[in-house]
Amino acid sequence: MAGDFGPGSAGERLMQERAGTVERAERFYRQQVLPALNDRMIAFVGRQEMMFVSTADALGHADCTFRAGPAGFVAVLSPGRVTWPEYRGNGVMASVGNILENPNVGLLFVDFFQDVIGLHVNGHATLATDAQMRREFPHLPGDTVPGRRPERWVNVHVEEAYIHCAKHIPRLRKVTAEERAWGTDDLRRKGGDFFGAASGEATAVAGTVRR
Repeated sequence: MAGDFGPGSAGERLMQERAGTVERAERFYRQQVLPALNDRMIAFVGRQEMMFVSTADALGHADCTFRAGPAGFVAVLSPGRVTWPEYRGNGVMASVGNILENPNVGLLFVDFFQDVIGLHVNGHATLATDAQMRREFPHLPGDTVPGRRPERWVNVHVEEAYIHCAKHIPRLRKVTAEERAWGTDDLRRKGGDFFGAASGEATAVAGTVRR
């Protein structure tokens, strides 16, 4: 997240001094970190079918989650604002609950298939109902799954946008539409109890708390 005096937190700056990377970091901030999306970034986001979302609660307990949908499911409303729909899930509400306490969010888009590059988008988030969003932005895409409607939308007001280098991003192969399960409520296709948590096969570590 951006600090009070430009890109980079106080911790970043401290570690740069300790590691001797101040000059290299300053060059990256100057050449790669933007306060809003440029045209190439907007086009990139419009092609993506997945992203990772990081949030934290008021105490800083972090959570990272995954969101996916058809290309364009993350809509760019302006160079400084992106939004995506939230649907009924497991009822935990980890991400949006964190946003209520702490609006700072980090998004990571990674294209594993075509461009093999990543884009970081950091900013602060607000929540809105589907009705509110469609009144303000009637051009928002409709849902591709019959009968499914967003419960709410997350709006991220961009503060930083910058590249994630391609160095260690693997190139993957897309499967066909028939091999996917967009919007399914089939427990098996959603993963079921893959890790054995509900069945008791997995042994919990004493004292750990699931955030």
